[in-house]
Amino acid sequence: MRAAVATGANAPLSLSDLEVPRPGAGEVLVKITACGVCFSDLNLLLGHYPFARFPVVPGHEITGIVTAVGEGVTWPEVGTPVGAQFLYDSCGHCDYCVRGEQILCPNKRITGVVADGGYAEYAVFKAGYVTPLPAGLDPVAAAPLMCAGITAFNGLRKAGAKAGARVAVVGTGGIGALAIRYAAAMGARVAVVGRSARGEEQATALGAELYISTSESDPAVALKAWDGGANLILNASPSTDAATAVLGGLAPDGTLMLCGYGSEPLVLPTQPMILNRLRVAANPSGSPHDLRDALAFSTTHGILPDVTPITLDEAPTTLEAMAAGTVHGRRVITFA
Repeated sequence: MRAAVATGANAPLSLSDLEVPRPGAGEVLVKITACGVCFSDLNLLLGHYPFARFPVVPGHEITGIVTAVGEGVTWPEVGTPVGAQFLYDSCGHCDYCVRGEQILCPNKRITGVVADGGYAEYAVFKAGYVTPLPAGLDPVAAAPLMCAGITAFNGLRKAGAKAGARVAVVGTGGIGALAIRYAAAMGARVAVVGRSARGEEQATALGAELYISTSESDPAVALKAWDGGANLILNASPSTDAATAVLGGLAPDGTLMLCGYGSEPLVLPTQPMILNRLRVAANPSGSPHDLRDALAFSTTHGILPDVTPITLDEAPTTLEAMAAGTVHGRRVITFA
């Protein structure tokens, strides 16, 4: 089978022919339909994950069809359309796992980082960690929901997004664009913080009532003028400094949720946080039950990202363009 392999940190992606893997006990073999190209894949190649295993097939925004099952697997059956996510598996017996929060397991493994992912025609996954796709869901457009979608949806949910709340989203990339649409579908009022005025048209089309350009105004001041501030700010930007800059835009009892971040540390003023009972939290994707909920919500509300299909052969140059900042929108590898 054709596959793209990361051979080491700061090494180019290698296109190779590999043997089709065989599912072991408790595993399923999935014929890949599509795999989103995520910035986390780029971070893998840049050496940002010290726990990475090389060589490894990247990719964790995966849709496909179960084509074989290993010993002991009674579900999912062969022929089931499924999605595979950032979380590859976990220990299954710690306190986090037994309460359904496998994403917090200290011994979890990450798809496409320590276990082979979706930049290949076939991949093996744990049967209990794949998610059935809702009927009628486009598997190509849905691929980014397995990471960007669950991260945005779960970040909003964990931070308490609800109807009537004022929700501000920082950034309109893969996570941000979905967070805007999810928040609006939840009944929240939505503001978007972007770098330039060019983003206003997109933000409005996605459901925002307010757009703030950081090149033209202080985002914290502008958010504070929005009926007293945001109840929730979700940072979808790959910058910790962007999150720091908007903290002052929270209303009392508000929450700053980090779904995006950079290598710089998070430094926040303590007195305003204490006097206004502000909270700061972060969200690392989600567990299998979270992905089921995200897919069901997306299907009910017709929320899918705009994607550009590419071939596996185009993956290396796509990642190079992402590193250079010349790619806009989501790219999804498709397999015939």
